[in-house]
Amino acid sequence: MAVESKTFPGGAGTPVPAIRFPLRSLAIPDTYQRYFTWAQIIVVFLSLEFSLWTPVPGGRNRWIVITMLAVLLFVLVDRPSLERLGLRLPKTFGASVVLGISFAAAILMVLAVRWAGGVIRPNPTWPNLHLAWQYLVWAMIQEFMLQSFFFTRFERLFEGTTAVWVSATLFAVAHLPSPILTTFTLIGALFFCEMFRRYRSIYPIGIVHALLGLTVSVTMPNNLLHHMRVGFGYLRF
Repeated sequence: MAVESKTFPGGAGTPVPAIRFPLRSLAIPDTYQRYFTWAQIIVVFLSLEFSLWTPVPGGRNRWIVITMLAVLLFVLVDRPSLERLGLRLPKTFGASVVLGISFAAAILMVLAVRWAGGVIRPNPTWPNLHLAWQYLVWAMIQEFMLQSFFFTRFERLFEGTTAVWVSATLFAVAHLPSPILTTFTLIGALFFCEMFRRYRSIYPIGIVHALLGLTVSVTMPNNLLHHMRVGFGYLRF
């Protein structure tokens, strides 16, 4: 999810641990655990939206900090395994699938722009290793929030492909009112969430998130992209 600045049929992959409610260790009755899960989702998403739509820069920064702290707090309270969070190193096959499809998508995006008569805009600040690493770190943070926080909770509530669609839709909503980013993030998040559901690692997903984001930034017209801003920052551009 940016701040100012396909689904596939089931197949082979690393087995995902059974869905469970780790909050039982906190003596929360089963009938209330789903409500607590929904409460976590709502609190974090509303906090994120406040950070995107607050017009005062200082206010945005405070809400960003609040959002990050809320995510970390709820993750600690939930006490999931590293495997469930997707923080273990990826299996070779899973990483190859994610990276291969995404690199092909980036190449096709560039070729499609050239075929349609568009121009790949020159950027005097690119390539810039420092900026690329910044965006890669931000892409990893976004994927942690999308996969390790939102998707794991929707998976607990819905399971299967429903969790993929709900998570991807929420991710796209966070990129309003940018028409390009909202469209691309919906498509991308469907792919990201399905790959996370199958192979359970955010690292290759974060890498391709950064790759595809940078590809969008140099192939799409800036009068629609607005420097990849979303929320109030998109309107103020």
